[in-house]
Amino acid sequence: MANVQTLDPTASPLAYYGFELRRHREAHGLKQGQLGEIIYCTGSLVGQIETARKVPTRDFSERVDAALGTDGLFSRLVGLVLRSQLPTWFQPYAEMEAKATYISTYQAQVVYGLLQTEEYARAVLATGMPDDLDGLVAARMERQRILEREQPPLTWVVLDEAVLLRPIGGRDVMRRQLGNLLDFTRNRWMHIQVLPNVVGEHASLAGSFNVLRFDDDPDIVYTEDVIAGHMTASPETVREAALRYARLQAAALSVEDSAALIARVMEERYGDRSQSEERTVA
Repeated sequence: MANVQTLDPTASPLAYYGFELRRHREAHGLKQGQLGEIIYCTGSLVGQIETARKVPTRDFSERVDAALGTDGLFSRLVGLVLRSQLPTWFQPYAEMEAKATYISTYQAQVVYGLLQTEEYARAVLATGMPDDLDGLVAARMERQRILEREQPPLTWVVLDEAVLLRPIGGRDVMRRQLGNLLDFTRNRWMHIQVLPNVVGEHASLAGSFNVLRFDDDPDIVYTEDVIAGHMTASPETVREAALRYARLQAAALSVEDSAALIARVMEERYGDRSQSEERTVA
């Protein structure tokens, strides 16, 4: 068990957060339980966060700022904490993703991370049997904040139809996930296309990939294997990825037809079976 007296604030963003939380709480003359009552949580949770045994959420941080009058300190720190929960090999990509002005991605297995619901993300991340699933889920949700900006990156997503049909997390989770995709299709900066199975062989049978574009930096291509992720700004690789992506877009359904397919799969495959059975009997 971590000892709060010897917690090293330089050890990690999580340790620094815990150190500062304890310092500000004690400066206000509050015990852990008292602060917990003010921000509607247990004193035990406050203690776990102060000793870097629990990852704080953004909601927790905003409540602490309001309770202790810390002028957004913990709301700012939590972003660093949550990014630090990402796998070490993934953190460089997440930093570049947050700076991108244009994101294009082809996903063959799962919904793109920025578009995942929390419960879908939890089901996906649990397959890796991580030590801290809650921390990974919170970090993935934090990544999505780039889509909430006043000027979010223009994002173009091509999903293999198999992504819609793979029941990750079960029927209810998938129904809400597909509903979330439909919500995104209403945003003018988000374009979602589905590559139908009838296409057969296509330009990226080798797997998923992302291309990031920036205002002032070279484009980056990102791929993953079962162990780690790989980024490159090689002009030859970027050109090849752009060509393959253009072919994928051309082979995929239109944005409008893709939305219609998502809606149809959501209802026919993941809809309320009892209602479907009632309609059949009627």
